[in-house]
Amino acid sequence: MIHNFNAGPSILPKEVFEEASRAVLNFNDTGLSILEFGHRTPMFESVVSEAVELVKELMHLNSNKEVMFLHGGASTQFFQVPMNFLTKDKRAAYLDGGVWGSKAIKEAKLFGQVEVLASSKDKNYSYIPTGYALPEGAAYFHYTTNNTIEGTQMHGIPATEIPLIADMSSDILSAEMDFNKFSFIYAGAQKNIGAAGVNLVVADKDFLETGNKGIPSMMDYRQHVANGSMLNTPPVFAIYVCLLTLRWLKKIGGVTAIEKINHQKAELLYSTLESIPLFHLPVPQQDRSKMNAVFTMQDPVLEKMFLARCEAEGMIGIKGHRSVGGFRVSMYNAMPLESVVALTDLIKDFSNKYVQ
Repeated sequence: MIHNFNAGPSILPKEVFEEASRAVLNFNDTGLSILEFGHRTPMFESVVSEAVELVKELMHLNSNKEVMFLHGGASTQFFQVPMNFLTKDKRAAYLDGGVWGSKAIKEAKLFGQVEVLASSKDKNYSYIPTGYALPEGAAYFHYTTNNTIEGTQMHGIPATEIPLIADMSSDILSAEMDFNKFSFIYAGAQKNIGAAGVNLVVADKDFLETGNKGIPSMMDYRQHVANGSMLNTPPVFAIYVCLLTLRWLKKIGGVTAIEKINHQKAELLYSTLESIPLFHLPVPQQDRSKMNAVFTMQDPVLEKMFLARCEAEGMIGIKGHRSVGGFRVSMYNAMPLESVVALTDLIKDFSNKYVQ
């Protein structure tokens, strides 16, 4: 059996793969593949419409929110956000909590003043920065809710009157929160909500109206809203996979249900690692991600042996990111608890054999 712990593109529910594969051959008994289906046909328009409504339902969004499915990865949003909401005479506040936040800061500086409120770069982004003051008058405050590479996660929403913008690419819809507190949310789909190639964007209507004029139409969020995510040909298949994944999430009980499962998975893995001196957890307990658990070993020989054992037993994607080293276990929504149980059993057995 294969246990897919890849950080992304990542595991999706089996039924989503099955339904998507059928649609590649014959979409909704039309005789046409979803890959060749006209995006402006009523049938595909209903796909987008249902996906939008499911996002609103699962996130409990109010009537002031717009939902879009846009091209590209979340990295596109690093520059598209400031292109819309920042100018040379404005400043935006950013939290530098990881590699992706750092990249977002770099792009934002092309468009206006950027104030980095706090950074955890001093310890290789192994913790969530705290103790910073949110400035008045900033165009927005941007942060990353979950740092995929470093295994850290924000477990609360900052209290501020400044418009909040969050990159939720690696923990979107994994736990209940008040999504309405955010003026703008974006997330690459390929971890919790679908296939690579599409972004989910949720934005306040009022905030969108504050956006800059005179920018290219394809970069203007208002144009995408006005055209129902079809300003040009959308990533049809990727949006369809999002729809299937959102249906699955609703069927199993929504965000409330998946949050309980995600907590079980993370608690099991972290408690197992804490009980074995062979492994080191570099992230403080209060900052640990429930999506991406990062841990290391001191002995490089044992590290290679552990990786080989994981690969031999079908544990895929365990090796840590090159900037952090060690190991990374990604436990996104579709990761079954049984896979985490199998991994913890392997960890215990390995420790018993090689640690005296």
